[in-house]
Amino acid sequence: MKYKIGVSLLLLSLFTGIIQASEKLSSDTTIMNYSAFKRSVAINGLMQTRYVYSLTDNVNINGVHFDDDNTSISHNTNSFLMRRVRVNTRATINDHFDAAVLINLAEFSGNTTNRVLENAFIRYHKSKSFNIMAGQFRPFFGPEDMLPADIIKSLDYSNQYNLFSNSGWQSFQIGVAVYGDLNTDGKLPFHYYAGAYNGNNRNQPLDNDDRKNYYGRLEADLAKNVRIGINAAQGSWTDQKGHAWGGDISAIMPLAKCFKFELISEYKEGTNFAEFAAAPAAEKRAVGDYYNRGFYVFPNFRYECNMPRLRSIEFSSRYEYLQENYKVNDNLRQTVTPMVSFEFADDYYARIEVGCMIDMFKHDIANTAQYSHNTGVVQLQVRF
Repeated sequence: MKYKIGVSLLLLSLFTGIIQASEKLSSDTTIMNYSAFKRSVAINGLMQTRYVYSLTDNVNINGVHFDDDNTSISHNTNSFLMRRVRVNTRATINDHFDAAVLINLAEFSGNTTNRVLENAFIRYHKSKSFNIMAGQFRPFFGPEDMLPADIIKSLDYSNQYNLFSNSGWQSFQIGVAVYGDLNTDGKLPFHYYAGAYNGNNRNQPLDNDDRKNYYGRLEADLAKNVRIGINAAQGSWTDQKGHAWGGDISAIMPLAKCFKFELISEYKEGTNFAEFAAAPAAEKRAVGDYYNRGFYVFPNFRYECNMPRLRSIEFSSRYEYLQENYKVNDNLRQTVTPMVSFEFADDYYARIEVGCMIDMFKHDIANTAQYSHNTGVVQLQVRF
């Protein structure tokens, strides 16, 4: 019996020693092959469905005015529609490389030319201060480029964002970018972004000229929840040169235990390549005459009620001041978008938004989209 007990104790000691040695070896040994280190694949999605109703007589749901006898313009004043049906796949190759593909299946409801595919990029992460991205993505040219569509506090991106996207300054482009965070432990942390891209928008087989668009952006954290940013870019459209620049500020201010105020405001101006390209040859002017400028102020009040089924309520009202092509044909556009949002699952995994878009033009032009109108919208969103 004593022999058996002694052998058992000896074996237990040897086993314990082997485990301790193995643990020490694992913690001290350098990994010799990072090929699949931290490899993983994640798939998620977003659905946004809407009911849109024109609140202005003789204006359709796209904001285009029509005369009763004009059959070339849609007379549809209300509709259910799918705004976004996105599927996002993100693959971590190892601790330095990852890739992402984002598609919007809702684009199949219309003309799919140069659409559907949104993000398709590869990233290399060296450190917090240096990262490289290549492929199709949104250049970092303002705060809206940092916000995915599922967490913006309004129905959609600003009119300014869409206008500058048409000329290749924003939205999905094909190119390369570097970015990172610097001085993160100092009194004034800041972030940098720089890159080059084709500039003729997404899903194009080739660039439309030999020049590239170049941009840079700097952000500084003035306080814990206050950030300012500046950005500038130069580019071309079929060998015609142009530029764009802007500045912005964003802030989050707690007002009470469950109540906070959020603000984003941005000014931007730049060459309107899209209008230059669309102008008839007989009327075309110098590219520098086609120019946009505008700003918006976007306050959002968030009340976190934290009830079992209702997590928060948000009230926002974005105001936009936009001068499109103001050197050639100035027609000031002002837009107010009041919204109320009910969040039923944290991080906007389920929410309902109700609001309207109030568009006011300095000059109303019949049978065009430059016509003052109001549009009501109810949107249901689910992330998964």
